[in-house]
Amino acid sequence: MDSQAPTIDITAEPRALKRALGEYRTPRLARSVLELTVTVIPLAALWLLMWGTLSAGYWLGLLFAVPAAGFLVRLFMIQHDCSHGSFFRSRTANDWVGRAIGVLTLTPYDLWRHSHALHHAHSGNLDRPRVGGIDTLTVREFRGLPRTQRLLYRLYRHPLVLFGVGPTYLFLLDHRLPVGFMRAGWMPWLSTMSTNAAIALLVTTMIWLVGMIPFLLVQLPITLLASSIGVWLFYVQHQFEDTLWEHDDDWTFHEAALHGSSHYDLPAPLRWFTANIGIHHVHHLCSRIPSYRLSDVLHDHPELRHIGRVSLRQSLASVRLVLWDEEQRRLVSFAEACRPVNGQVR
Repeated sequence: MDSQAPTIDITAEPRALKRALGEYRTPRLARSVLELTVTVIPLAALWLLMWGTLSAGYWLGLLFAVPAAGFLVRLFMIQHDCSHGSFFRSRTANDWVGRAIGVLTLTPYDLWRHSHALHHAHSGNLDRPRVGGIDTLTVREFRGLPRTQRLLYRLYRHPLVLFGVGPTYLFLLDHRLPVGFMRAGWMPWLSTMSTNAAIALLVTTMIWLVGMIPFLLVQLPITLLASSIGVWLFYVQHQFEDTLWEHDDDWTFHEAALHGSSHYDLPAPLRWFTANIGIHHVHHLCSRIPSYRLSDVLHDHPELRHIGRVSLRQSLASVRLVLWDEEQRRLVSFAEACRPVNGQVR
């Protein structure tokens, strides 16, 4: 443990904890450049390797799609750091690196930065628009819906939709228009349309170089797998049994950040590929900490490891948790929400 690190009393108010984390906020230029380099170069190499092995059999090339998707996820996490202004000291550097990465991740950077900031500002607040997150109803809201809408919500929360169809729609189609921000001024349109133009230019160039079919055979599996992994990570970061949701009168930013976000305790290789995004409670409490310094926080203050900890096995079980029960103050399954209480169906 770093003897110079300030002592953090996790029993104190999370507001004081955030102040104690301030020393980790400064990005290191050499480290940031290294993180970007060791992500972009292997991704490009794996792409070329997949393309080069197409003639030897497509299934062989698909094996390389898995690590390639991992590097694309990691690239998205660097873009995520840029959106928080935490990857470089310069805002200009953050924004332009973020915009460039957004072309590869099919994400309009400026619009996503705006919607993601709304997510951070209102995460866990039952009375605010749930922008930038997984739609989650309370038991009471679900029971108050007409039958058709209850069926649609069940369909939406089905794993094949949430982690299969949903991510594909989100990154390939939804991000092509400023959905939800159509009347929010020029920024959403400029961000979306400029990203679309850059994507079209890149795709046209790649098709000219390698051909349409080879390009699709290589790029589609990487994109689809990476998008599903990305949505899964975002899901686990807030959808765990003992997360925290409050109504506006009781909601505070610091409590919601620390106790409404998980510590997704992944094996070391997966922590690296996901750029420590699993240390999400610390990230939400102090989003200006660069991703490569989040592990330093846990190293210096191991007591934070146990707050909201979710293991890989536990995360798989969380898929069945679909509704917030305000009485029990935890996420529950459809079966639990409909279970009779005192002889009556809830």
